[in-house]
Amino acid sequence: MNVLSALLRAFVVGGLLCLVGQALIDATALTPARILTSYVVAGVALGALGLYQPLVDWAGAGAAVPLTGFGNAIARGVQKAVAEKGLLGIFAGPFTAAAAGLGAAVLFALAISLIAKPKEK
Repeated sequence: MNVLSALLRAFVVGGLLCLVGQALIDATALTPARILTSYVVAGVALGALGLYQPLVDWAGAGAAVPLTGFGNAIARGVQKAVAEKGLLGIFAGPFTAAAAGLGAAVLFALAISLIAKPKEK
């Protein structure tokens, strides 16, 4: 695979996901938080149906990095945990699949909170 074509596919797919989000912000009364949550839920649903992984395979980081990719990772984690642990995997799977990303988010938030100086509003 050519590196330039992989970068172009990632840019186009990631850009289209952002474009849809911006269009929803501009055209609807949905709040950004609801749109972001909808992206995660869409990623879970498409991942559970097996429709999102082919997009990740084709577009790489353009599909894996946005919130839909996070939802897809959660769906894959649940599927794997259910296959290994049975029905209790429904509860363990999302945490196992998202542990690295959530841990990094908490660590970076802590680091920024120690550096930044909050101001009163």
